[in-house]
Amino acid sequence: MMSTFCSAQSNGAAVGDLQAWSEEQLIAAAKTGRQAPFGELCERHMKQVFYVTRRITRNREDAEDATQECFLSAFAHLKDFDGRSQFATWLTRIAINAALMKLRKNRGAREVPIDEPNPSSETVAQRESRYDAPDPEESYSLRERERIVKSAISGLRPRVRNVVELIHLQEHSIRETAQILGISIAAVKGRMFHAKIALHRMPLLQSVGSSNCAGQAE
Repeated sequence: MMSTFCSAQSNGAAVGDLQAWSEEQLIAAAKTGRQAPFGELCERHMKQVFYVTRRITRNREDAEDATQECFLSAFAHLKDFDGRSQFATWLTRIAINAALMKLRKNRGAREVPIDEPNPSSETVAQRESRYDAPDPEESYSLRERERIVKSAISGLRPRVRNVVELIHLQEHSIRETAQILGISIAAVKGRMFHAKIALHRMPLLQSVGSSNCAGQAE
């Protein structure tokens, strides 16, 4: 993981020299496009970033992919880091977004059209289980409701949306969500409250009711 930055770190400068640099020095050098100093930053923050992505994705492979995307995105947008917050805090926000994006991609890949199965390729067990399956119209209705709810959640402000996705879609507890985001439990509850208000006001959800997607806020 992050082989590009790590190899640049070993080839571009002595590891011992980089390890002696302060974080501010590494950031300043990385902002000029130098990969070796950014590789050292990756090494210093790798464990925390992976912890965050693993807690969200609950899957090692997805967490590794999200961690890599996090560092690539951070390198591409490093010039936007203005130092008003800690670098670790800024990086954690990118990690959270990368992990949630990975989950959204996975959910999209799992969503397949509801088509009639091909009789020639259908096994006896599949044919028998098909009779126990929900009515196609009911299945479509449930899928459409889920699509509408996800679309509404995507319209929330990023800080609020992250909380809703972790609690509602990923089924993390309020305490776990607070730990993942690095905020207080009170802040999580506050953002869920604002999410509930915002979702109730969305015309998109009036047909399905917003209580299901914001119920955790109560």
